[in-house]
Amino acid sequence: MKRAALLFHKITHWEYWPFGIVYIPMYFVWFYYSLRARSFFFFNASNPLIRNGGFLMESKKEIYDLIPRQFYPKTILCKPGTPFSIVQQQCKLAGLTFPLIAKPDIGMRGMAVQKIENEQDLKAYIEKVDFEFLVQEYIDLPNEMGVFYVRFPNQATGRITGIVAKEFLTITGDGNSSILDLIERNPRFHLQLNALRKMYKERLLEVPAAGERVMLVPYGNHARGSRFVNATSWADKQLTEVINRICLQVPDFYYGRIDMKYNTLEELRAGKNLSIIELNGAGSEPTHIYDPGQSIFTAWKEIVRHFSMLFRISRINHSKGHRFLTFAEGIRMLRQNKLHVQKLERF
Repeated sequence: MKRAALLFHKITHWEYWPFGIVYIPMYFVWFYYSLRARSFFFFNASNPLIRNGGFLMESKKEIYDLIPRQFYPKTILCKPGTPFSIVQQQCKLAGLTFPLIAKPDIGMRGMAVQKIENEQDLKAYIEKVDFEFLVQEYIDLPNEMGVFYVRFPNQATGRITGIVAKEFLTITGDGNSSILDLIERNPRFHLQLNALRKMYKERLLEVPAAGERVMLVPYGNHARGSRFVNATSWADKQLTEVINRICLQVPDFYYGRIDMKYNTLEELRAGKNLSIIELNGAGSEPTHIYDPGQSIFTAWKEIVRHFSMLFRISRINHSKGHRFLTFAEGIRMLRQNKLHVQKLERF
């Protein structure tokens, strides 16, 4: 597609608008709840055992340590500058085998996440990284979803407030067109072309067979080209019971989104063949809003609804002795986050 056509597509599809633009009206809503809480950083109390409530600068490894081991992939934490041989040894001790996933311990929007196919990939990642990172078992299950979960501290069980089904960036060959050609025909895929060139290089000129499906990005992140579909209608009694059973085993977890891979919806409802890829806290977006069929007004309505629940949960926990961040602590968190984002962008 021509550059002008891509630009027009981005302008006319709000899901591609910058975060700061989408959230302009929401800042006023946040200010309203901040006045009521008498704190701009009231969210810290929402999930007391997660750093900053899971709003910013939270450690994924610390969150994994709260989750029962059977629900998430084998994972090790590595510091920048760790020799390759040491990381190899840690992987062996943890029972990790290729392929793997490498990602920042403090991450956002899929930045610096890579699938690691072999030792060369792992070594290249280690040599490039300048932040703490995780090396993780690659979960080879075909489907991924994000489940938004809310439980008020005075309630025994919680509920699902939104589900997003994620369609990975995948092309289907016609026997004549190259991978590059197929990417350029779809604006969602074409917008990822710069990143895909770095990942695949000359492989983009390969011609897949007719009907052959090639998954270009093996993780469900909107910023990396995945299509998000609102699947909140899947939240029946069975699925809610499964999610409750898991979340109630995570201490003091009241508000956030669980991103998980699974085999089939039927097995998921039975609590089988699932793995939590990430558990996100107060900074979670109700990502079902990014369904291309939904308007920006529907998105704003959902964000306001979730802000309200975040405020109520935080206030209840605050009344039980869990403090809010001070203004100075909150500003320090924002500055740290800005510096960390710069590191991720350089990567």
